[in-house]
Amino acid sequence: MILEEVVQFLQEVPPFQFLDDETLRGVASSVFIEFFPKGAVILSQEGPASDFLRIVKKGGVKVYVRSGDDEEVIIDYRSEGDAFGFLSLVSGDKSRANVTAVEDTICYSIDKKTITSLLDSKPAFTEFFLKSFLSKYIDRTFTEMHSKSLLYGGGDRQLFTTHVGDLAARDVETAPPDITIREAAERMSMRRISSLVITGEDGVPAGIVTDRDLRDKVVAKARSVDDRISSIMSVSLIKVEARDYCFEALLKMIRYNIHHLLVVQEGRLKGVVTNHDLMMLQGTSPISLAREIEGQQSIDGLIPASKKINKMITLLLKEGATANNITRIISEINDRMVRKILEMTEKKHGKPPLPYCWIVFGSEGRKEQTFKTDQDNAIIYADPPTDSAGAAADAYFERFTADVNDALVRCGFPPCPGGYMASNQKWRRPLRIWKQYFADWIHTPTPEAILASVILFDFRALHGDTGLADELWEYLGVTLKDQDIFLKYMANLTISVRPPLGFFKTFVVEKSGEHKDKLNLKFKCIAPLLNIVRLYSLEKGVTETSTLDRIDALRAIHRTVAEFGDEFAQAFEFITLLRIHHQFDQIELGKEPDNFIDPEALTNLEKKALKEVCQLISRTQDSIAKQYNPGMTM
Repeated sequence: MILEEVVQFLQEVPPFQFLDDETLRGVASSVFIEFFPKGAVILSQEGPASDFLRIVKKGGVKVYVRSGDDEEVIIDYRSEGDAFGFLSLVSGDKSRANVTAVEDTICYSIDKKTITSLLDSKPAFTEFFLKSFLSKYIDRTFTEMHSKSLLYGGGDRQLFTTHVGDLAARDVETAPPDITIREAAERMSMRRISSLVITGEDGVPAGIVTDRDLRDKVVAKARSVDDRISSIMSVSLIKVEARDYCFEALLKMIRYNIHHLLVVQEGRLKGVVTNHDLMMLQGTSPISLAREIEGQQSIDGLIPASKKINKMITLLLKEGATANNITRIISEINDRMVRKILEMTEKKHGKPPLPYCWIVFGSEGRKEQTFKTDQDNAIIYADPPTDSAGAAADAYFERFTADVNDALVRCGFPPCPGGYMASNQKWRRPLRIWKQYFADWIHTPTPEAILASVILFDFRALHGDTGLADELWEYLGVTLKDQDIFLKYMANLTISVRPPLGFFKTFVVEKSGEHKDKLNLKFKCIAPLLNIVRLYSLEKGVTETSTLDRIDALRAIHRTVAEFGDEFAQAFEFITLLRIHHQFDQIELGKEPDNFIDPEALTNLEKKALKEVCQLISRTQDSIAKQYNPGMTM
């Protein structure tokens, strides 16, 4: 019975399917079964060579190598019917890759003597491994490692791999706070530097003065150069850790509209990094695009700048940036664009009658935008003290939001089909109404309330009085406590959309229509994973909105994320990057980007990785269903 089972299995597995019946039975008689629990290391890079060729009967393994800087480069995921250990076996000297079980795995193992005999006597068997195996996996691995090397990488790749401390100027010029502006300017001129760090008696930085401060605060204001330098220094010091990557420094410069950053190491001043340093490192910097946006004085002036954002995504993709790096940079640039529009519109309409906060949600709220997505925005404004003040605020914000949403459309942000925009009166309300919305959704979780919660509970403050958003977040956390019924409804939504993987691990695609033979990556893969992480965040009161930030925050407080946090993060990174590449290819072909991918157009590696993601989502959804049943009533 066991022999026949092995024969039937190998008859479906290349290259054993090329063998005649007598030879195949001889091979099957030498096979023995091995079991490897999840996480087991089967082969180790630079470790002993394998004495067996193993074929996965059930389960799966990850084959990967580590580059010189200890970065993991995945060669492949192997599942049922796939073999591994061939290179190690035929070389006999060492294992050239790591092989780890990604789930409980059963293998059929064939000894070296049997495999060597087949290689010597069966040309079809030999040709399969030499042509298919070696070229498909090993060549690709070294190509990936080569592309990740700084020696061959472009400037933008160095942005993600160079530590700020390696770039920062070491000899930082410092001065006491009691010297005059004239003396400070003379020092900067003599040493040809663009900044001067002001330190106290203990040597700790107390402020910074830049050439822009001298221009804007002294020359332009006709200020006396005999005043103390402390009178013009910036005391709100923005710092970056020496161990951080230059990418983090770039984000802070964009966010705070500054050109100099103090670099600290273990709390002590290590150096200064400038926007010029980063531009020299990477050639063309997103900082220049941020500065172009900041310098515009009209909506018409912003439109050309907005069109450069897609080109920046293209550059980042070509330079091998991760999905998380791409979305974070794009979010910072888009945030800058929206803030500039809000500032221009405020100037047009005059000072708002009440403090307000512009909030964003959806992918924008999670800082996960790629190519332009629909608008998802709203306004929270302070509770009016009187009815007349409320009427005045409503009239002002009606005009204000109409202009803002129209300007965003002109700059390439399409309107939300569902009307989740501040120009819709429902989504520009005083704080007390927002609190009532949240309370109603949580205490009466109708389908409409759950949908609104999924969208709005990813909100973050973008502009204005952020204290209003903070107060709403605090209210949400308090209101959610012990609301098991609401969480059950959210859990039901979370498990309602299953990943597109059939019983036999084949992709489930559209059967007809415009997207026949394709699957909706956003709806079937990305959204279920987002919903899982959001549910866990609501359970634990996590206020982060970014999916990866939520995962990091949950690792120490949520049992499931503590165990599978790395898998969730890797899955999100992979499917997001897959979506970005798909949309990029469509734009290159002059098509409107969508979320429908053809599984057959994916590489073998991508197919297996996507299947792994689908299986991870399914297993987690099963766990959620078990946790929240019985009592699911939707």
